[in-house]
Amino acid sequence: MINKTLQTIAYLGPKGTYSEQAVFEWCSACDAIPVNSIPAVAESVVRGKVSQGVVPIENSIEGGVTFTLDLLIQEPNVLIKGEIIIPIHHYLMGKTKMDFSEIETVYSHPQSLGQCRRFLESNMSQANLVASMSNSTAVEEMMNCTTNAVAISSKRAATIYKAVILRANVEDQPNNETRFIVLDRKDHKRTGNDKTSICFEFGADSPGILSSALSEFSQRGINLVKIESRPNKKSLGKYIFLVDLEGHRTDHTLKKAIEGVERQTEMLKILGSYPMQK
Repeated sequence: MINKTLQTIAYLGPKGTYSEQAVFEWCSACDAIPVNSIPAVAESVVRGKVSQGVVPIENSIEGGVTFTLDLLIQEPNVLIKGEIIIPIHHYLMGKTKMDFSEIETVYSHPQSLGQCRRFLESNMSQANLVASMSNSTAVEEMMNCTTNAVAISSKRAATIYKAVILRANVEDQPNNETRFIVLDRKDHKRTGNDKTSICFEFGADSPGILSSALSEFSQRGINLVKIESRPNKKSLGKYIFLVDLEGHRTDHTLKKAIEGVERQTEMLKILGSYPMQK
């Protein structure tokens, strides 16, 4: 059962991940509970083991986090309650000081490896890149490695595992940011500065079908913040579209627009309305 006196929030662990940082940005006094995967975060929320969950959904360099997008599409019992945007600064770390030319293996989360691609190609193209389940797990794996290995992770992870920082801010873009979302069994009440996320799928393809659906928003003056697609996992070339819109799902104009899209689609799901951070 959920602890009624202290809000509990699940996140992709272990300690020291950027997800943990996002949790404390959202709720500084909460009890942060690390779990081992993004689906496990949602499962903890659905089963009432925690009050909420925090997962990454989008990075300014690498784009959407597919695990999270697919989870939102497929999981019927969670909604987006909020969003947190945090700057991401990656640190290169090892067990001891070493030259870049000595490095044989680099551990990090796939998103982080992508965010540091140019740095890695320029400084240690000889190294083998190994994808880890999380940035903190990468540091643990590096510390247990018998070869000349390094990890890319957060400064907090370096402190936790007593790793030696070799270089700070190794991300390719200095304005690197990740957007996290807060999962709950209900979304947020209207605040007047809101965002609504939806997904939808068409039953059959035809010229202009997406344009026609999106015109439900444009003709009502509703701004699209983001649109992207994911395979529907049933048939090649068939996609589910995910759209972020300005406004709350209870706003009369947005409600009518969503109803208009729903009439044109085979499936439409409201993923949640929540305060817009920026």
